[in-house]
Amino acid sequence: MSETTHDGRVAVSDRPSSDEGLSAGELAAKYGLAVSGARPGIGEYVRQLWGRRHFILAFSQARLTAQYSQAKLGQLWQVVTPLLNAAVYYLIFGLILKASRGMPQEVYIPFLVTGVFVFTFTQSSMMAGVRAISGNLGLVRALHFPRASLPISFALQQLQQLLFSMIVMFAVVMAFGSYPGLSWLLILPTLALQFLFNMGLALIVARMGAKTPDLAQLMPFLLRTWMYASGVMFSIKTMLADRPEWIATVLQLNPAAVYMDLMRFALIDGYDSSNLPPHVWAIALFWAVAVAVGGFVYFWKAEERYGRG
Repeated sequence: MSETTHDGRVAVSDRPSSDEGLSAGELAAKYGLAVSGARPGIGEYVRQLWGRRHFILAFSQARLTAQYSQAKLGQLWQVVTPLLNAAVYYLIFGLILKASRGMPQEVYIPFLVTGVFVFTFTQSSMMAGVRAISGNLGLVRALHFPRASLPISFALQQLQQLLFSMIVMFAVVMAFGSYPGLSWLLILPTLALQFLFNMGLALIVARMGAKTPDLAQLMPFLLRTWMYASGVMFSIKTMLADRPEWIATVLQLNPAAVYMDLMRFALIDGYDSSNLPPHVWAIALFWAVAVAVGGFVYFWKAEERYGRG
């Protein structure tokens, strides 16, 4: 061990240093050093996310504003896009294929429009989530923040977009004879549960998309298949009446169908509880909590790997 004497000369001492013999890990622990970019514990991670809540909200609002900034109709496309999709589906499934299967037009058209708007909420959350990390690598590599802020912010952006476009959905429903009542209060818990579910999905696909960017190209095909299996354009129970009962039950229990059915039940007077699967609220709560918690943990486990490689 070297020492400096009173006259400025360096002398070698035989006294051992207290740090001699310690490994790098022991030295780091002794002086309070931590690995740069290491994943924090899940409790600390949640605390960091809460501390970034203002950023998450502001980022989602900024993206929502910029989304259609180059289009002449601007934010109106938030409403026009799902409405045009509903019109196309009505032409194909309602008029040509007769998918309404005896359902009155004053029920079928609100049924279809509600299904399109609600499914689009989940669809858009997944499409945005899959690119949350891979599409923002500059931000991820430049700044230190909990990466879950990005997919959560994207899911929140889609919620705000749905809330804006629901004005038109309400207008369509009322135009066909379903007016606000106590059942409309069910919209709030339905949206809250679907948002939790969508957020969990966005976190899952964000981690998958960060490792495999090509997933974004496959996602539209997967979502289209899910849409057709979820009864967006037709009643699953009615359409599969001549099939084994378990097929309709399985399709009705899929989360996209559950949240669409709850929203239809809340909004449409002619869509009663006989169209819902048993214990539908328990099922909706299960999907929301299981996917939100599972998706959060799944995303957190790869926190230190985002933006690297």
